[in-house]
Amino acid sequence: MTGTLFLVGTPIGNLGDLSDRARETLAAVDLVAAEDTRRAGRLLQGLGIRRPMRSYFDGNERARTDEILGRLRDGADVALVTDGGMPAVSDPGYRLVAACVDAEIEVRVVPGPSAAIAALVLSGLPTDRFVFEGFAPRRPADRRARLIALLDESRTMVFFESPKRARALLFEIADVMPDRRVALARELTKLHEEVLRGSAADVLERLGGVDPRGEVALVVEGAHGVAAGALDVAVEEAGEMVAGGMRKRGAARAAAERHHVAANDVYRALVGDVGSE
Repeated sequence: MTGTLFLVGTPIGNLGDLSDRARETLAAVDLVAAEDTRRAGRLLQGLGIRRPMRSYFDGNERARTDEILGRLRDGADVALVTDGGMPAVSDPGYRLVAACVDAEIEVRVVPGPSAAIAALVLSGLPTDRFVFEGFAPRRPADRRARLIALLDESRTMVFFESPKRARALLFEIADVMPDRRVALARELTKLHEEVLRGSAADVLERLGGVDPRGEVALVVEGAHGVAAGALDVAVEEAGEMVAGGMRKRGAARAAAERHHVAANDVYRALVGDVGSE
């Protein structure tokens, strides 16, 4: 018989959040696959558990997937953990899950803390419909393009971000989505847990030019009212520019920049998605 892959949720800060079932599972498996074996080792040591560990992170996941599948096929039970929270959420663990599904190896979940959900429910923003965006692109141009693409997203959005890049993301949101409410949550479940709420500009002012410390989750209000019609407004404005003698490409770029939408979308609407100037 093949073994079972267990997805084990671990604390995002407070060790008291580890469930009894998670503790029992970690103590019973034959191998623990961890994003960071040092952090996982400290967790296991604190629990009085000794188990073989293998690293599993972006960069070695291809080789490790084959290795872990081999162990599972030989009948070993394996626990997958991340640095904190649920594995396979915004980390390469999903590739191992997909490989196990393809190989018809049983996968079971041991639910635990989630930074994304914790930040969402603390934000004070609507929780009935939300979308998880993971980490925003690192390059400024890509980050801005992603935010522009999300202008019409009506669901509450949850981002993860590095403390060193959190202010850069807030600056872009303040420019692209100036009227949206946000909530920056840091050090969740830890001693210095803090949630800063308001517009992106408000939160930046409260940070005072200093990068936030600790792990960061940023919750952003979805589009509503006029914001959701930004593309239509931009197309109408671009059409007026064209009627006044401006070339379609130039008009599309100018209107798109003004209303924070994609220039290609404006241009396609102007030309009916066919042909060119």
